[in-house]
Amino acid sequence: MNRHQTGNAANEAVLDFMRTRRSVPAKTMGGPGPNEAEILEMAKIASRIPDHGKIAPWRFIHYSDAAKIRLDKRILERAQEKFPNLAGEALQIEAGRMARSPVVVGLVSAPCEHPKVPVWEQALSCGAAGLAWLIAANAHGYDAQWLTEWIAFDEVLAKEFGCREGERIAGFIHIGTRTAPKTERDRPEIGTVFSRMD
Repeated sequence: MNRHQTGNAANEAVLDFMRTRRSVPAKTMGGPGPNEAEILEMAKIASRIPDHGKIAPWRFIHYSDAAKIRLDKRILERAQEKFPNLAGEALQIEAGRMARSPVVVGLVSAPCEHPKVPVWEQALSCGAAGLAWLIAANAHGYDAQWLTEWIAFDEVLAKEFGCREGERIAGFIHIGTRTAPKTERDRPEIGTVFSRMD
């Protein structure tokens, strides 16, 4: 059999999966979420991405329920420091950012000095790991969304999210089960993003 054949059922299933993959808003997620064994399996899958130099310039942090509660309190405090005019619903949003989904995983960019792999390339590897988390979650039957928001870029909160010196949050992977039907969104016309050079 031609290993490049696309007509067999297994390959078609993978292609259909990739053609229809999409994120689900974390705020529309409920339970169930993945268990510890499933989360660990997703982490292993997310580690199998392009990584020039085999330096793994990324880390993953699974926040427990207790950690999420603690972090939400700190996020609210920090939001009130940065945005003193916040009130009402806006405050409620800040107080529940980590509680929107059953599981939250911090995607940490952890670049290092390397003679052949510039930091830019290491950041791209971290981004690939983020997409792999989404795909792994979907393949396990869950919904997922990669979010950043202001909290990912706040240097004061970075350490509390688990970042070490020189690291930064690349995003938060929210995983759960959607409570509303998936909706499709517009995608770029392929001619605007794909070309050929002769």
